Amino acid sequence: MNARIDFYTANPDAMKAMIALEVAVGKLGLEPSLVELIKLRSSQINGCAFCVDMHTSDMRKAGETERRLSGLVVWQETPFFTARERAALAWTEALTRIADTHAPDAVYAELAEHFNASEMVAVTLAINAINGWNRLAIGFRKMPAL
Repeated sequence: MNARIDFYTANPDAMKAMIALEVAVGKLGLEPSLVELIKLRSSQINGCAFCVDMHTSDMRKAGETERRLSGLVVWQETPFFTARERAALAWTEALTRIADTHAPDAVYAELAEHFNASEMVAVTLAINAINGWNRLAIGFRKMPAL
């Protein structure tokens, strides 16, 4: 695939808004490792090569294990993730695939078992942010560096 446009230079003000959203997500009190799991899982679902590469690299640098990184794509079948992480991952999948799932009550109830109301909004905002980044990167064909 060929890159289409550089969305950073094409509309710097729009990118400032996206970066401000990303900064805000980082200040909402969620564990950084949980936010990275959300980012990577959503990027896997969306098929965003750039974001999968970036978040996998970031997670490795932060000390994430190869076992959890490789197991994330099949997280439901592994014992590698905590109940809190699993609830966030289920919500991530439900919202990333919103047209198909319509955010099921059971997934919401699981989220509510492990997160307070403020954290639930924070998780949802993190999911929204990465889905926005994925759409920019996929739509404009941003490629991982070699």
